[in-house]
Amino acid sequence: MKRKASAVWKGTIKEGKGTISTESNVLSDTQYSFSGRFEEGTGTNPEELIAAAHAGCFSMALSGHLGNSGLTPEKISTTATVTLEKKEDDFAITSVHLDVSVKIPGADKQAFETAANTAKSGCPVSKLLNAKITMDATLET
Repeated sequence: MKRKASAVWKGTIKEGKGTISTESNVLSDTQYSFSGRFEEGTGTNPEELIAAAHAGCFSMALSGHLGNSGLTPEKISTTATVTLEKKEDDFAITSVHLDVSVKIPGADKQAFETAANTAKSGCPVSKLLNAKITMDATLET
């Protein structure tokens, strides 16, 4: 399976502007810029898109691991926070923190924690990132 996205950038790094589009058209010429990435400008940015991808990937992986343990979640809510830091003369994504809340009536806490930790290290986006990944996982029964 292959998925595609594209980006077009016009101009200098600070004054220029770009657009991002996805094959599915969920994003279609969506604006991104220096100010949207490093300041408080409008539009999306690569780190926000990585956070969305990681939250979605992790949630699906957790659902699968819970199912393998005989648990069916009513709801999985995940927020991924991507940290971009200046390192020497360049920038790097240094960490991602996952905040997850899962509602599973009558669930075993140990089975939940095992599934959450397995999903954290095993989802494809986690495997892709060269960053520290941390997590706070809450079980609602």
